[in-house]
Amino acid sequence: MEKTIQTLNLSDDFLFAKVMADSEICRRILEKILKISIKEVSVPSTQRTIELLFEGKGVRLDVYVNDDLGTVYNIEMQCSKKRNLPKRARYYAGSIDLDLIAAGEDYTKLKKSFVIFICTFDPFQDKRHIYSFENRCLENLTLTLGDETAKIFLNTRGELEDVDEEMLEFLAYIEDTTDRFAEQAKSPLIRQIHQRVTQIRQSREMEVEYMTLMQRDR
Repeated sequence: MEKTIQTLNLSDDFLFAKVMADSEICRRILEKILKISIKEVSVPSTQRTIELLFEGKGVRLDVYVNDDLGTVYNIEMQCSKKRNLPKRARYYAGSIDLDLIAAGEDYTKLKKSFVIFICTFDPFQDKRHIYSFENRCLENLTLTLGDETAKIFLNTRGELEDVDEEMLEFLAYIEDTTDRFAEQAKSPLIRQIHQRVTQIRQSREMEVEYMTLMQRDR
């Protein structure tokens, strides 16, 4: 049975991209995930394509955004278990780097970057809600490489007590994006996101765009 725009969850690419196109919502979600303060972000680019030169494999990013310090964030919604996410995250990070500097430019121009996957399954089977990776020295784990790149994987199906209540609500809301859930949610972030979700669902323009995409995919 085909979904309508009214029944989409945040885990669906179309709704996720439209919600994350709101720079304030995007900023607050990034702050929540990374536990950092972000002054402001640029207008997020959704479904951005990075075409590499020669015969390289290009990538299409769900959400690509910069903050006021130049840090780059790529946020991906992932519902399929079949794709090799670690290698995929590596390729996305490398493609972003190639897009950031031109030939001959100094490597210092590479910005700090985060590749974030929001998964509706446990990508590492360790029952965590969040997995954070950065490059470290195997002989001394307190020594980081300092390349300023990190990869984050969120898991809506986590079981451990490793995140706070607001994050738990956000992860649950991704797969249960309903009026009922939003009404009982304690988090102001959920209410803000759901207000945007409601606007999208009630927009005739958005509905036509969604139906057109579904027709094209068929």
